[in-house]
Amino acid sequence: MYGAPALPPDFVSLPYANPNAPKGGKVVFGNTGGFDTLNPFTLKGTAPWQLRFWGYESLMGRSWDEPFTLYGLLAESIEVPEDRSWVEFTLREEARFSDGSPVTIEDVLWSYETLGTKGHPRYRGFWTKVERMEQTGPRSLRLTFNTIDRELALIAGMRPILKKAQWQGKDFGTDELPGAPIGTGAYVVKNFEPGRFVTLTRNPDYWGKDLPLHRGTRNFDEMRLDFFGDATVLFEAFKAGELSAVREFNADKWDSVYNFPAVTRGDVVKSEIPHQRPSGMTGLVMNSRRAPLNDWRVREALLLAFNFEYINGTVTGGVQPRITSYFSGSELGMQPGPAAGKVQKLLEPFADTLLPGTLDGYELPQGDGTKRNRKNLRKAMKLLADAGWSVTDGVLRNTDGAALNFTVLIRQGDGELKTITEIFARALERLGITLTAETVDNAQYVERQTAYDFDLTRYRRELSLSPGNEQRYYWGSDGVSQPGSRNLMGMESPAAEAMIDAMLTATEPEDFTAAVRALDRVLTAGRYVIPFWRFDAGRIAHVKEMRFPEYLPIYGDRTEFMPDVWWYQKD
Repeated sequence: MYGAPALPPDFVSLPYANPNAPKGGKVVFGNTGGFDTLNPFTLKGTAPWQLRFWGYESLMGRSWDEPFTLYGLLAESIEVPEDRSWVEFTLREEARFSDGSPVTIEDVLWSYETLGTKGHPRYRGFWTKVERMEQTGPRSLRLTFNTIDRELALIAGMRPILKKAQWQGKDFGTDELPGAPIGTGAYVVKNFEPGRFVTLTRNPDYWGKDLPLHRGTRNFDEMRLDFFGDATVLFEAFKAGELSAVREFNADKWDSVYNFPAVTRGDVVKSEIPHQRPSGMTGLVMNSRRAPLNDWRVREALLLAFNFEYINGTVTGGVQPRITSYFSGSELGMQPGPAAGKVQKLLEPFADTLLPGTLDGYELPQGDGTKRNRKNLRKAMKLLADAGWSVTDGVLRNTDGAALNFTVLIRQGDGELKTITEIFARALERLGITLTAETVDNAQYVERQTAYDFDLTRYRRELSLSPGNEQRYYWGSDGVSQPGSRNLMGMESPAAEAMIDAMLTATEPEDFTAAVRALDRVLTAGRYVIPFWRFDAGRIAHVKEMRFPEYLPIYGDRTEFMPDVWWYQKD
């Protein structure tokens, strides 16, 4: 995205991969919830999220040891002008689908247009910025863009490529296939039972096994996904030896419950994977499409009532620090105090529309560490009064007499969020507010999030060291009404969209950083999410036969770390 790629043209393998890793072994991972489709590319149904990464490839592949750099995968070359107003790819002649058929320009053209018009909404934003797409040679195509956006050339290289002939006579957005879409990846679906398991095997004829980008990766012979009703049952299955690895996100549990016999014997290893990426945002998102959550004062009151210090101590032992902004923990995060310099200059044109604290500085409420949290509750009550709410017979009501009630939508098996909600509800009771937990199965959870049918729900957005067009999908105004976007909070902010534009047109790193820091201010002072705690390191418990390289990428344990660069070795 900026500067030159870190790896030379003749690189042997990614720096965090072991080019001599042995092939073989079978591993089993676990998911909570279920699935009713193997197509991860449409809005219809729920697919195992791993399938997009294990079975499908793009024209370019990413190095997770650089903020945002791509190398050739299905494409052997890429050409762009200085202004990146277009991009041209040339396919590798040896690129093949898992059924052995060659990847053609026709497949690529069809994949771009189909995903952009009938695919999941996460693919559609890019398509609106393509002015034209054309074949320029037997194995080459060019995309010309209709907007100034330096990231589009890279995003174009990251679209998954599917086999057009498999969908002949079918509607991509609605029709179901008897199995999985055909991709070019190293793994193919061997067997599955909806809602219970999916088994994938490594394709012995995988076309890309000798590419430097993939040397030392995709090492397991077989990977199976088993599905469980909740996280507790999944963990018990791991303790019983039914699963090969689990990720743990609670530092207190990592220290207290991972002491079962297999760990003490050394049959299960606890590995911590540090990273340098931003904190992202984890917490309770508030749906501002619904009154009174469309009033920032009500959202701030809920932030004040959320006794983070007490809840953190109860749930994680108090060892995980709080997320302070969306990009906290990195140089992209907002700086304390009033906006200054380039950040101030970017935000000042929107001063009349920005919420309090955006320009002059905003910090999350801090409790006094006690269970009662009286000081913050008094502040919350004053804000609620300013917003037109008052207590009558112990119940907070508006001028029409309507009581203030909220519901937290919880996915079945999320015991941690149930605990958090119970503690939060007791605090809100003291303000006269009723907070109710509503637990639903996986299918209902996805359906209701897609339709924005909730007051509050769990929220997680991982953010990179090179944020770009995906930010519009996260916070753009189109997502206020478009079903299935990732703008769960329903924010509509011209300032946020202008900061994203500034990020995408920046040619100098300092201008890019200023734009991200300004966006971070708009998001954080928007008070859309009640932040939880940071994940400063990945925590993976795994059988001793599963190994990974000593050198770790700057992104740490991301989607393409485990299982991509791991291998199976008995001694």
